[in-house]
Amino acid sequence: MALDIVVIGAGMGGLSAALAFKRQGHRVQVFERVEQMRPVGAAISLWPNGVKVMHRLGLGSAIEQISGEMTRMRYLSHEGHLLSDFSLTPLYEAVNQRACPISRAALQKTLFDAVGAEHIRLGRHCVDVESDDEGVTAVMEDGERVSADLLVVADGTHSRLRDKIVGQRVARQYVGYVNWNVRVAATEALAPLESWDQYVGEGKRVSLMPMGAGGNDEGQQEFYCFFDVPMAAGSQSDPSRYRDELKTHFKGWSPAVQALIEQFDPARMARVEIHDIEPLERLTDTRVALMGDAAHGMAPDLGQGGCQAMEDAWVLSEAVSAALDEAPDTTTALATALERYDGARVERVGEIVARARKRAAMIHGENPAETQAWYEELGREDGHGVLEGIRKTVAGGPLA
Repeated sequence: MALDIVVIGAGMGGLSAALAFKRQGHRVQVFERVEQMRPVGAAISLWPNGVKVMHRLGLGSAIEQISGEMTRMRYLSHEGHLLSDFSLTPLYEAVNQRACPISRAALQKTLFDAVGAEHIRLGRHCVDVESDDEGVTAVMEDGERVSADLLVVADGTHSRLRDKIVGQRVARQYVGYVNWNVRVAATEALAPLESWDQYVGEGKRVSLMPMGAGGNDEGQQEFYCFFDVPMAAGSQSDPSRYRDELKTHFKGWSPAVQALIEQFDPARMARVEIHDIEPLERLTDTRVALMGDAAHGMAPDLGQGGCQAMEDAWVLSEAVSAALDEAPDTTTALATALERYDGARVERVGEIVARARKRAAMIHGENPAETQAWYEELGREDGHGVLEGIRKTVAGGPLA
């Protein structure tokens, strides 16, 4: 049975859901508020659980070709002293899939093209949702009403629809640090080309992650770089001051960090105050499902935001498919599917939101003694503890 499915939001979660439902033969429309697709942020660390979903949706090979080859992880002190250095191969072998750090623009284009422009309407702002057992209607800002059997809300961390769907005010909360992120040309002078290097100290962090050449037209290998600084919310963002800001925040850090600060292009840099939301008790309403950052906006400290959006898309589409095969009518099938989606996702994403928040606090010096203990632990780390934590996250997903 083919359904009419409307997706609000053309980010990673929305496009993944649209593709999953399209591949099942449903009639899909995606409505996106912006007039032109411009991914927020430089890149994303797509871990094996997200890559596995992309393989199931037919895009895994394409994504592996345009992503970075990341085979090692290194931690260094802020002065540049090596704390730990270990291979990621044992992790990849354990979960039967490598990670794929990738340009957000390249990933979004890959998903956009797979869904098809004919299914995506840009410049369409959904401001309300009306639903009952018979169907659901998305109400656009200009008054247009679009009816469907199922509505997927994937309109991001600033979702305008989330409060209505869960029946309560859901406030974003500041996690405590600012993140600057950018792509730069990958050179051995900055970091080994297949290693994820992280400099830590003073409650701050600098990261260089190999992300391949998918983000540019010149075939130039690039690093996905970010700088984290704990600071009060509400600070001014001015691209003309980014370099001077970072020179001040990272004064005295490693020569490689100083070189990175001199190298990046401020016009290509994003500066974000990191927020999350409290874990939600449910992600659904009648004929409506929340997914992605709208459902579980989280700190990026576990690298799971995009991966969890992809898991959402896969779980929801599979739940709908199975319920349609079992139930006598569409209303019963969708009620069953949404109940199963909640059952599969609420605890999973809530636990990851909480873990990401806890890790953000540890990395960024919320408790200085705890952060110092982590630095000392990194000096003894052989990789087992870090890799086991990532493995458990992957193993907890729907395609373990």
